[in-house]
Amino acid sequence: MLCLPLWRNRGFATPGPPASIYERVKVHRRRWTLWTLRRYDRRMSLPPGFLDELRERSSLSQVVGRKVSWDMRKSNQGKGDMWAPCPFHQEKSASFHVDDRKGFYYCFGCHAKGDAISFVRETENVGFMEAIEILAREAGMEVPKQDPRAQAKADRRDLLAEVMEQAVRWYRLQLQTGAAAEARRYLEGRGLPRAAQERWELGFAPDAWQGLWDHLTGKGVAEDLILGAGLAKPSSKGGRPYDTFRNRIIYPIRDGRGRAIAFGGRAMDPDDKAKYLNSPETELFDKGRSLYNMRAARTAAGQGRTLLVAEGYMDVIALSEAGFGAAVAPLGTAITETQLQLLWRIAPEPVLMLDGDAAGQRAAMRVIDLALPLLEAGQSLRFAVMPEGKDPDDLLRAEGAAAVQKLVDAALPMVQLLWRRETEGRSFDSPERKAALDKSLRDAIKTIRDPSIRSHYGQEIKDLRWQLFRPARKGQGAGGKRAFAPGRPGGRGMPAGPVAPMPSTKTSALVTATRPDSGAHLREAVILAVLARCPELAEEFEPGIEAMRCQDPDHARLRDLILRHGHAGEALLAERIAGALGEDALENLLAQRHVAITPCIRTPGDTERARLTVAEELAKLEAMRGLDAEIEEAAEDLTGTADEGVTWRLSEAARAADRAVRAGQEDKAEYDIGDNGARISRDERNALDALLGTIRFSKSGES
Repeated sequence: MLCLPLWRNRGFATPGPPASIYERVKVHRRRWTLWTLRRYDRRMSLPPGFLDELRERSSLSQVVGRKVSWDMRKSNQGKGDMWAPCPFHQEKSASFHVDDRKGFYYCFGCHAKGDAISFVRETENVGFMEAIEILAREAGMEVPKQDPRAQAKADRRDLLAEVMEQAVRWYRLQLQTGAAAEARRYLEGRGLPRAAQERWELGFAPDAWQGLWDHLTGKGVAEDLILGAGLAKPSSKGGRPYDTFRNRIIYPIRDGRGRAIAFGGRAMDPDDKAKYLNSPETELFDKGRSLYNMRAARTAAGQGRTLLVAEGYMDVIALSEAGFGAAVAPLGTAITETQLQLLWRIAPEPVLMLDGDAAGQRAAMRVIDLALPLLEAGQSLRFAVMPEGKDPDDLLRAEGAAAVQKLVDAALPMVQLLWRRETEGRSFDSPERKAALDKSLRDAIKTIRDPSIRSHYGQEIKDLRWQLFRPARKGQGAGGKRAFAPGRPGGRGMPAGPVAPMPSTKTSALVTATRPDSGAHLREAVILAVLARCPELAEEFEPGIEAMRCQDPDHARLRDLILRHGHAGEALLAERIAGALGEDALENLLAQRHVAITPCIRTPGDTERARLTVAEELAKLEAMRGLDAEIEEAAEDLTGTADEGVTWRLSEAARAADRAVRAGQEDKAEYDIGDNGARISRDERNALDALLGTIRFSKSGES
């Protein structure tokens, strides 16, 4: 008991009365461990910057999420404020808090706290370096080898960062000189007054070969540090090194810790080969792992602003000045996997605002393929489609912040852009083209690792495909009227709806005698009733179901509901049907006499019998459609001069009608169903009956 006040004096006081002295000792032991780890960290040969970068790249909520179940009612995922039952002690309430933006956790029950490194150590029961290796592997970082040179490397990085700060100050001073008058006019013309230029630390590189070089060497900066920071390049002709940036407006690039790590430069000479130029990659700067304005955007996103991803420096600056403070840019390169992970650490659903030109659209399409395998629940991308030929800066200057906000609010989810990529500007007027579309979409969706997201993408694509192809199958023309659809299953040039009898007496007699519309209506009712009871068969018979004409509007709506929601199961489908057609719609259908006597309706759950019933009824409907096609074509020819050819075609149509009706009445099932529900092959049963008959005949002969 005497030791507790001592711990309080050292800053380890625990709020609230302890449940027991043993729990309190356990809490303080954990805190003492964290304190010793920090001391150990300082003694290690790992560079201090490495651990800071590791904590920055490691999402604590993802690390902790593997061990806990989040309380989503209490959590705010958008702000990185997560709650769960504590993994360190038994409890039912969510008292374990993770602040993803600050990178720390704390339990209000047992008072455990720490960062990603300490959490891995505690939960995985590993040492300090093992925890570092686990986190580094997940973050895509290589743990520096523990050798005496590690501290020297860390010291060199600190020196390079200081050189970069000196360069920032020098460039900013140059922007105020007479040589930068044109650069200042350019910036003011882009809507950046003096105050904005100061906020963004903009500078200017004079049109001189060794301007910055002479300044830094005059301050005593070592030449290898200037070259190592990417501020100068060695001469290939044996002369003095020359400045990397000349006659350019300078944009400092800072990392998440606020250190200047690189520069971007915009050429003032319109004939310059490179309009924008970034620093080369150095020990400080890896452009594939950096984002422009990341630190300020992270703060703004934490305040509830939407994270916007633009293409260039001026887009980010213009967006931020217009009130969209959570704006970043990928430094003139295609977005990398690491940059995506950085974006998701800032916000779960960034909005990409790539330029409206062809290059911007291609960049957006590349991001889709990169992001699909990385998607997680609540973690995705949206795309704001910019007007053609415009970037965010252009839109802000032309139409203001309201126009940009409107685009952000209407940003498309990634599945919509995937669909647009595969369908825009293409024709799907043949089965082969439709199959190619299905294959490309299927291949894209297969790359999604999360099974739940993959399933939802598949359903969304199915709905979009329905919307694309359904009007063509229905034969809808302008104004919703039926149109002629050459090549449809109904026949060449045949209208989709019922055709009135032709004035000719011969035609009228033929159509009236053989038209099986009433029979088709009954068969459709049987098919729909069976599928409502066994919706899992809908996908198997999808082409035949889609080809059903369903002259009854209720049948057509029921068919569409089965095709769209059959995968969800019988219960959910019944709810959808009740909501769309009424509570009694399905019950009334099943009660119809010709439906109620269907064997598979009388014995629910017999999927095999249901499959045979649907297959048989669809085959009969197909035969009827073929008959309709022949009759309609013959009827069209009767509008001209009647001759023997037309008479012959009518007689052939009559014979075909007779064959179709008789074929539809034949029992073509290959199996019988026994009393115990088992399937019995009809051929085998007939053979057995024949054998038994032979045996009985032999016995009667002997007697």
